[in-house]
Amino acid sequence: MGPVPLRDVLCKRIIPCLDVDRGRVVKGVKFFDHVDAGDPIEQAANYERQGADELVFYDISASHEGRAIMARLVSQVAESVFMPLTVGGGIRTIEDATRLIQAGAEKVSVNSAAVKEPDLLSQIARKFGRCATVLGLDANRVRGADGIERWEVFVNGGRVNTHLGVMEWVRRAERLGAGEIVLNVMNADGTTGGYDIEMTAAVSDAVKVPVVASGGAGSPRHMLDVLREGRADAALAASIFHFGHYTVRQVKSFLADHGVPVRLV
Repeated sequence: MGPVPLRDVLCKRIIPCLDVDRGRVVKGVKFFDHVDAGDPIEQAANYERQGADELVFYDISASHEGRAIMARLVSQVAESVFMPLTVGGGIRTIEDATRLIQAGAEKVSVNSAAVKEPDLLSQIARKFGRCATVLGLDANRVRGADGIERWEVFVNGGRVNTHLGVMEWVRRAERLGAGEIVLNVMNADGTTGGYDIEMTAAVSDAVKVPVVASGGAGSPRHMLDVLREGRADAALAASIFHFGHYTVRQVKSFLADHGVPVRLV
């Protein structure tokens, strides 16, 4: 047997996601019908106490509304926790990314702007390093008039189909400088019916950078499945944590009991 790939022996990460709209955490189903899920600063502090490895903060309406992300709120969240913070939504320029790094983000996640201006990934990677450069990817299974299903990239908060192929885009983004990919499968988002294992595994196999699975988590078993069968490096979730179905600590204990390497606190 050859050496075990490094990504297979590193601890798997469990990452709560704060989707923020006008200063409040919200959660919807397939990007719509949002309900209030609390205060972002309180939620962040709570997840740190539970042992979350990282926190993702998305200003979900910034891109759609064409405005800048709320740097002040990002700063307040960053000051309330010690765990790494990834921030996305409304980042259109290297200046936007710089402002968020200065506000306390460890990584910045670009989605819509990266599709429209791919060199933005390279600019961020050159200035802050690959480790700070995250591609946020909203993917959907789309069946065309020919009856063939395709995996396509959506932007503007899932409102606009670019007709860009998911696999083509992740490979290109990696070449441009993305050091991590957050794959959010819209068909599964908020349904709590489980991650899209097939698409996650395909993306994980196509790139060498870490892949974070997003969309559909409803139980610790779903996270186990996507980390094993989907070969993801991390599992991101919102609904099951925000509404108290499970704690981060409970998920990690379940994973550890099933042989998945995780950081226990």
